[in-house]
Amino acid sequence: MARASATATRPVRHAPDYALLAVVAMLVVLGLVFVYSSSYALGYAQFGDANYFIRRQALFAAAGAVGLAITMNVDYHHLRALSPLLMLAALVGLAAVLVPGIGMESNGARRWIQIGTFPGVQPSEFAKLAVLVYMSAWLAAKGAVVKDFSLGVFPFVSMVGIVGVLIMLEPDLGTAVMVAVITGTLFFVAGARIRHVLALSGSALVMLVLLILSGGYRMDRILSFTSAESDPSGVGFHTLQLLVAFGSGGIGGLGLGVSRQKFFYVPGSHTDGVLAIVGEELGLIGVTVVLGLFIVLLWRGWQIARRAADPFGSLLAVGVVSWLGFQMLINVGGVTRLFPLTGIPLPFLSYGGSSLMATLIAIGLLLSVSRYAQLDAAERAAPVRGAVRAPAVRPGTRGTR
Repeated sequence: MARASATATRPVRHAPDYALLAVVAMLVVLGLVFVYSSSYALGYAQFGDANYFIRRQALFAAAGAVGLAITMNVDYHHLRALSPLLMLAALVGLAAVLVPGIGMESNGARRWIQIGTFPGVQPSEFAKLAVLVYMSAWLAAKGAVVKDFSLGVFPFVSMVGIVGVLIMLEPDLGTAVMVAVITGTLFFVAGARIRHVLALSGSALVMLVLLILSGGYRMDRILSFTSAESDPSGVGFHTLQLLVAFGSGGIGGLGLGVSRQKFFYVPGSHTDGVLAIVGEELGLIGVTVVLGLFIVLLWRGWQIARRAADPFGSLLAVGVVSWLGFQMLINVGGVTRLFPLTGIPLPFLSYGGSSLMATLIAIGLLLSVSRYAQLDAAERAAPVRGAVRAPAVRPGTRGTR
């Protein structure tokens, strides 16, 4: 991964990665199409409005697009100074959810804040973004100190642990796991010792197993993965109906809007199960196209991380890529029965306004990093249309501007 130094070629502010932007736009459009297709029956049955879910998703998509445009055009280096405030705001939001009268409870979980008639906001989704920015800035500033247990490992575990505990109190195991995965990836990429990474991973795995064995909905999801056929109308219903949806679609699908499983057979058909509806309506071909778009997105994101102008930019890009990549992998694995179901949404496609908005803002950060990426030799030789040379790197600032 690229590491800029004071003697390196100074990056210029050039055009963002339009290929990445185009892929994200296609995924968002597909998401809006399938949120509507998979939710209109549920919206009419529950709220008497077939457009109930798509109207809210479109509202958050528009807000997320505005956030993407803003973050894409703001120099990401400014976030280093703002990162403590973002982290503080995330902690306040996570704590506020737990306060009766502020947090909104649904299905036994308290994960949302609702103000007036506006759709509920899920602070834990924005906490992912805030933790990503904060830990990227913290790890970039620490440098080789991350190898030290008392100065690197212990503070890292403490900060991530506070966020994880607040999320688990909602409770939301899936999001807590995602925060741990994102920050753990950043810790590894920042240069942590392998033995520390392995120790932390082992400890997290033991805690995860203990939480699952404690019973409740977590154990039900394990049983639905291992023994779905033994209780097809109970704990195995969700898993088996997802597979029925995929199987019904075959190669070419039943046709857009023709899904039968969305009529109350697949629980969460518009949320974490949306890919099954894609498979039923567009078949293996449609699912392959969706996964292909994600692969292109992750590849472009990795290229941005590799060519970033400084360690902070590299870590930001790695954090966004790991967030989207692991979340996509966990969701796809769950709906295809490669992993137990977790309730984690598919980025850009699943219904969930907070998730969509947060991921679009994260893409804006990734595009901002791409605007200051180090140019290859061939690109430096050619004029960059509309390029603006970045301010010179001042000695002793560790590559910041």
